[in-house]
Amino acid sequence: MTDELLNRIAQALERLAPPPALSADLAASPAYVWDGRAIHAVEAFAPVDYDLLTGIDAQKGALLDNSRRHAAGHAAHDVLLWGARGTGKSAVVASVVGQLQGEGQDIALLQCAIDELASLPTLFSLLRGTTRPFILFLDDLGFDEGVGDARSLRSLLQGGTAARPANVRLYVTSNRRHIVPRHLSEQDDPINPRDVVDDRMALSDRFGLSLGFHALDQDAYVAIVGGYAAKLGISFDPLEAIQWATQRGSRSGRVAWQYVVELAGRNGLRI
Repeated sequence: MTDELLNRIAQALERLAPPPALSADLAASPAYVWDGRAIHAVEAFAPVDYDLLTGIDAQKGALLDNSRRHAAGHAAHDVLLWGARGTGKSAVVASVVGQLQGEGQDIALLQCAIDELASLPTLFSLLRGTTRPFILFLDDLGFDEGVGDARSLRSLLQGGTAARPANVRLYVTSNRRHIVPRHLSEQDDPINPRDVVDDRMALSDRFGLSLGFHALDQDAYVAIVGGYAAKLGISFDPLEAIQWATQRGSRSGRVAWQYVVELAGRNGLRI
């Protein structure tokens, strides 16, 4: 067999089974992403300033306290942030990590796409190689009718042989309080309807801290706009702010921020 043929066979085998991807230095960056094969550093980690997040004081305070304990190596919870869209669930996770880093705490954010859940045992193996505290962020998690994936995630949170390492806590956002949908038909189970309910609720029960984010009334929405505007030193018309939300069919912290971005642009400001 010629050398040329051997090289072609070797190249074909490499294409079929590529070498493991190299991961970023886990001590060097404030934030990372996991793509299912490797950890990549985030080049520009710029979370919203912690003080700018208004209208969710209780939730962000609880999350900051839990994260500070984790950064210090103390006991801390995995956290479920659930509720209405646009209410700050995702923003507050990055904001809290940024706040702690600004205080000098050595903690990092690591985001994993929800379609890469099957690769979490591999990720956990990599993270066991460091003592640095990590917040593993799963954004907008939700399962449909099947609960197989939900059971797999439950075992990773607690009790499984590939459970998350001690230096990692999971912060998960979901539009549903129990992540897995529930239906009245659960009560029609011919064997034990309570078992069906318990199985669907078991994943959310794994999170020691559950923080609810709720839709805003008009006064709370205007107050959030006012808080943002005051931080930026710009004035606003409450009626225009309400009209902005009405046109979008939603009152939320996200819509309030979008309106303030509009105001900042009109005033020639950068955010």
